[in-house]
Amino acid sequence: MFAHTLNLPGRDAKPRERGLTMVIDPGLPNSVFRDIMASYGDLIDYVKFGWGTCLATSGILGKTRAARDYGVEFYFGGTLFEKFLISDRVDEWYKLCSDAGATVVEISNGTIPLSNAEKAGYIRQFADEFTVLSEVGFKDPVRSETLSPARWIDYIQQDLDAGAHFVIAEARESGRSGICRPDGELRYGLIEEIAESAIDVNHLMFEAPTKDFYAPTFTRFAGTAEEHVSFVLRDPSNNLLEFKHYLDPRMMY
Repeated sequence: MFAHTLNLPGRDAKPRERGLTMVIDPGLPNSVFRDIMASYGDLIDYVKFGWGTCLATSGILGKTRAARDYGVEFYFGGTLFEKFLISDRVDEWYKLCSDAGATVVEISNGTIPLSNAEKAGYIRQFADEFTVLSEVGFKDPVRSETLSPARWIDYIQQDLDAGAHFVIAEARESGRSGICRPDGELRYGLIEEIAESAIDVNHLMFEAPTKDFYAPTFTRFAGTAEEHVSFVLRDPSNNLLEFKHYLDPRMMY
């Protein structure tokens, strides 16, 4: 970076507690993954190995080491937790995370018939030993669209009360579920109701497949220096180049 005398706001130093960036590794080649960690590790707080790729990646421990080398925490996706849960193998899931040296886990119910109260029970169970990220919203766009804003807020608060450190608002990689409508439109009313609720936005993460998703959310939460919204990026090799210009909501102009 070049030296300058511009009066620009800083960003919280790592380890950050607000304004976090989480990226998803969809199964990148190990060398590409390490390059991304080396190039953008200062911007990334968490990396998720999504969709069970950790079970099919022969060099997964090399990736976890690369993340740690650059100060990035890693974890395995909530959908994989759900697979272990419905297979009655939660203890095996716990062992997998522990043996890998993960300090973070994701607990979700986006694809299985698990009530939010039951999900909160697993959050409590894992929060004793891990930093828990939970997720609200469903993979099925029709099911997500019928989830009212009041229910969204109730579920988010329930997860936080159970011990979740951050709650992720689902959008899917397609941007057609969760906080988005099946046609891809962002549910602005839902975002507004969450913003106006008593929920501390510093403990929320919004999935943001493209700029069309994270730019409006940044704009909504850019009013005060105390509100630093966090985001989940789907494609670290592309999104970070665009997203890095939005990393602090106080820089909006």
